[in-house]
Amino acid sequence: MRTVDVADGAIAGAVGSTALNVVTYLDMALRGRPESDVPQETVDRLAGIAHVDLGNGARAANRRSGLGPLIGYGLGVVAGVGFALYAGGRRQPLPVATGLLGAGVMTMTDGSITVLGISDPRTWRRSDWISDIIPHLAYGLAAAATWNRLRRPPARGR
Repeated sequence: MRTVDVADGAIAGAVGSTALNVVTYLDMALRGRPESDVPQETVDRLAGIAHVDLGNGARAANRRSGLGPLIGYGLGVVAGVGFALYAGGRRQPLPVATGLLGAGVMTMTDGSITVLGISDPRTWRRSDWISDIIPHLAYGLAAAATWNRLRRPPARGR
């Protein structure tokens, strides 16, 4: 595995994370729904596990607000690097790569909030699943398209 492939995977993951956030915020704007408190709850749980003091009052709330999205971006970048390792530096069929990346990040996210006891996806309504699946598919598509764009196109025979 070349260093450039790992870097390209990280870039693809960051682009995918941006797409996920854009789709999420668009959904919030269109449906008038509030933002999820899951990222901040994740920060609280992880800080508790790591014995990290976030402070008190507004300062702690501000840290949770900043760290929550950063954890999401971190997961997205890690998934992109993992995909780079899987892909071995080669372009991948867009539908397959989209599914792998989207499902991978969704599994990482939903699995972690389940393990941390923040939410139980088995209790989610259809609208909850749609609000979860669509942004993760956007992540997968954007990350996969970026990965393939960063790969050299196949050589054409003359």
